Amino acid sequence: MIQIQALNKWFGDHHVLHDVDLEVAQGEVLVVIGPSGSGKSTLCRCLNRLESASSGTIRIDGVPVPEEGRELARLRADVGMVFQSFNLFQHKTVLENVVLAPMKVRGVGRAEAERTARELLERVGIAEQAGKLPARLSGGQQQRAAIARALAMRPKVMLFDEPTSALDPEMVGEVLDVMAGLAADGMTMVVVTHEMGFARRAADRVVFMDGGRIVETGRPDTFFEAPRTDRARDFLAKVLTH
Repeated sequence: MIQIQALNKWFGDHHVLHDVDLEVAQGEVLVVIGPSGSGKSTLCRCLNRLESASSGTIRIDGVPVPEEGRELARLRADVGMVFQSFNLFQHKTVLENVVLAPMKVRGVGRAEAERTARELLERVGIAEQAGKLPARLSGGQQQRAAIARALAMRPKVMLFDEPTSALDPEMVGEVLDVMAGLAADGMTMVVVTHEMGFARRAADRVVFMDGGRIVETGRPDTFFEAPRTDRARDFLAKVLTH
């Protein structure tokens, strides 16, 4: 579903991604972990061209990620993205947030869009919040609304860029439970996160990044129990003992 070859990204003189090669199979849940500044979020944002690659190629479902224009808009319709900061339209109700893109981009009629939206809000556990403005919801509820909004476009791939890092600790679990449900349903997912428990539970494969490079990749049980590299061992020793 996703093919990345020799991906490089520079911000001025700062080389953020170094020759990244990665493939994600259809239905696979790939969790990307690593220290802050390791290039995780930049990699995630390159996948739908929120950041443009300096060199290298990215293909989604066999199609190169377009530079701009209608083809890029079409790609973004197929690649759902959930951000750290929710990014909901604050002046629209939760229901309106979810129906907007399917109607505007996919050309779905309002009745069908609303029916789908209500089903998705039920799925993420906030059906009763449909008529409220986002400001009246908790952070966890807002993030679940953002997930429903992304799912309303029926994407081929879902990208999550640190979706729980802005949440109070007690709200993290409710969002991770929704994500684990999507994983169990076979959604292709790339998840950038600091939540090691989610990586253990839901990932098919873990990618560990440091310094803009993929240092190690493997199944969660193997990676967490017996990391092969000193850098991964050092990282896990710090994050798993606190």
